[in-house]
Amino acid sequence: MPIQGTLTSLFLPPLALVLLVLVAGLLAWRGRRLAGAVAALAAILLLLLATPFAAGALTYALEREARFEAPPGAPPPGAIIVLGGEMASGSVVPEIGPLTLERLRAAAALHRSTGLPLLVTAGPVSRGAPPLAELMAKSLKEDFRVPVRWVEAVARDTRDNAALSVAKLRADGVEAALLVSHGWHLARAEAAFARLGFPVTGAPVHRRRMPEGIATDWIPRPDHLAQSWYALREWAGMIVYRLRDG
Repeated sequence: MPIQGTLTSLFLPPLALVLLVLVAGLLAWRGRRLAGAVAALAAILLLLLATPFAAGALTYALEREARFEAPPGAPPPGAIIVLGGEMASGSVVPEIGPLTLERLRAAAALHRSTGLPLLVTAGPVSRGAPPLAELMAKSLKEDFRVPVRWVEAVARDTRDNAALSVAKLRADGVEAALLVSHGWHLARAEAAFARLGFPVTGAPVHRRRMPEGIATDWIPRPDHLAQSWYALREWAGMIVYRLRDG
């Protein structure tokens, strides 16, 4: 796993909270009363992040940061950019992950409705793995019967996705594009393209609504813990990008 991914796993929940519970529990066992309260608080936060309400609220807040429309005065889009997500471990070779597959499905539908050519962008997500963009292009061709004009297979993160995709598109005279990703990722992605002066229109895979807070919204489930992790990682990424890139 790249060092960036390792640090993300260590410093974000749920792993960070689990480690805090373990350390605080050990200190409580040694007679530190305050440590017991810290362990209990960390466990409560972990359960809260696993609820549909917390996961939905974090995701909804991220989507409110995105624009989902073309900047004023932008030229008509001349392409569809599809951002890679994750890769799954197949029994023989790596495969497209479920988040990436959702983006490909949305991009294929958008291509059929607009006729715009596709660009896929994503480098290898782990050492020794093939570039994710190559798997994306293959899936679009074989699974969705949709051709891909540009394959950007080097990008390591969202900033690379933007810079390398824009270079390819501008070389072919394309000055604006539709941008396909999940709604919770589009705020950071749109900003990365905006810093390059390249107008994009966010095309979210799907958008979420704010949870209503009914009883079932407070029942913890592992899949909602994963959703909270993606949202917290995205918030952290937005902060890093704003501090680093302005």
